[in-house]
Amino acid sequence: MSTIGQTSKPAGTAATALPWLIIGSACAVALMTFGPRSAMGFFQLPLLAEKGWDRTTFGLAMAIQNLAWGIGQPFFGALADRFGSARVLILCAVMYAAGLLIMAWSPAPIWLHIGGGVLIGLAVAAGSFGIVMAALARRVPAEKRSFVFGLATAAGSFGMFAFAPLSQAMINALGWSDALVGLALLMGLIPLLAIPLRGQPRHQLALGEVEQTVGDALGQALRHPSFLLLTSGFFVCGFQVAFITAHFPAYIGDLGLSARWAVVAISLIGFFNVIGSLASGAIGQRYSKPHFLSLIYVARSVTVTAFLFAPPTPTSVVIFSIVMGLLWLSTVPPTNALVAIMFGTRHLGMLGGLVFFSHQIGSFLGVWMGGYLYDKTGSYDAVWWLGVALGLFAAVVHWPIKERAAPAFAAA
Repeated sequence: MSTIGQTSKPAGTAATALPWLIIGSACAVALMTFGPRSAMGFFQLPLLAEKGWDRTTFGLAMAIQNLAWGIGQPFFGALADRFGSARVLILCAVMYAAGLLIMAWSPAPIWLHIGGGVLIGLAVAAGSFGIVMAALARRVPAEKRSFVFGLATAAGSFGMFAFAPLSQAMINALGWSDALVGLALLMGLIPLLAIPLRGQPRHQLALGEVEQTVGDALGQALRHPSFLLLTSGFFVCGFQVAFITAHFPAYIGDLGLSARWAVVAISLIGFFNVIGSLASGAIGQRYSKPHFLSLIYVARSVTVTAFLFAPPTPTSVVIFSIVMGLLWLSTVPPTNALVAIMFGTRHLGMLGGLVFFSHQIGSFLGVWMGGYLYDKTGSYDAVWWLGVALGLFAAVVHWPIKERAAPAFAAA
C-alpha cells in the first residue's frame, strides 16, 4: 500500500476524455441539494423567537434530518443503482420542496420535525453525494474517480458558500417563513439539472470482479475489516460537521458577535471547502487515502482546540472558518474512492450509502447533543471537546485501512 509521499497511480494509464456534460450536471445537482440544508442554522434563531420553542426542539429537527438522510441513503442508492440517478432525483426535488413548505408552516414542533427533519433528510438522501458519485463512478475511468469525486464535493461545497448569504438575505427581506417558501421553489430546478444523468450505463465487471446480488455485496462488506473501520471513522465526520452547520451561527451570537459574522463564517467554510475538496480529490489520487484521512481528522481536532483557546473575536472566527473549510468535506472524495476500490461500482450507491449512514448517525448525535447540552448547561463547550476527542479516534481507526480490493465473493 502506498503511503504519503509515494504514488499509487497505476503506471502507463492512458489519457481518457471525461464526460464533462454529465460531470457538470452531477455537480449542479450536488450544489442544489447541499446548499439549502447547509443554511438551516440561519433559520434557528428567528424561527425559535417567533414560535417560542427552545434550541432542543430545533436541534432535534435537524438531528432527525441527518438521521433520515443516513437511513435513506442506502435505500435511494440501491434505487439509483437499479433504475438510474435521474429518476431518484425527481423524488429528491418533490420531497425537498414539500419539506421546506411544511417547515415554513409548522404550527407545532411535530411539523417542524416532519418537514425540516424527515422529508428534507430523505430528500437530501435521494440527491446527495452518494447518488451523484455513484452515477459518476460508472461513467469515468477508475484512475480519474478521485479527481471527479473532488469536483462533485467542491460543487456541494460551493452550494454552502452560495446559499449562506442568499438564505440570510431572503430572511432579512421576506422573513424566515417566506424565505423557506422561496427555497422550496428553487428545488424545481433539480429535475432539469439531472436530465444529462438519464439512463443507466451498463456495469462492466473489472478484472477479478464477480457479479453479485445485493445480499452478496452487503454480506461481503460487513465482513471486511477495512470497510468496518472506514464506516466507524466516518461517524466522526458527521458528528463534527453537522454540529457546526446547525449550531455555529447561534454560537457566534453567544460570543457577542453580530449576525453578519455568522454569514461570513458559513460562507468562508463553504468557499474554502471548494478548495479543500478539489485538493483532496487530487491528493487522494496520488497518495495513501487512509493515511490522508487520518491527517485530516488530526487537523480538525487541532483547529477546534486552537479556536476554543483563542479570544472570541471576528478574527478568530474568520481564521477558524477558513481552516475548517479546507478540512470540511475533504474526507468525502477519499472515503468514496476507497469504497469503489474495495468493492467496485456495481453496488457503489448502496455500499457508499451504508458508510454514509454511519456518518449520519454521528450527525444526529452532534446536532441533537448540541441543542440538548446547551439547554442543560448554557454552553456548547462539552460538544466542542467531544468532537476533538472523536477526531483523534477517527485518526487512529483510519490508519490501518487497506487500500485494495476486497477478496472476491462468489455469488451463490
